[in-house]
Amino acid sequence: MKKKHNKKMSKGLRRHIRKEKARIRREVLEKEKQDKEIKKILEKYKKRF
Repeated sequence: MKKKHNKKMSKGLRRHIRKEKARIRREVLEKEKQDKEIKKILEKYKKRF
């Protein structure tokens, strides 16, 4: 039997992303810029999985 590759993000990585998103929402006032920055972060970590 072959092992399936686990494609879940680790708990620590999910926590890091959540904190980064919160920081962006606090610091960036414009909704469009917030969305752009959040997408950039998600794409950065999505490459790993």
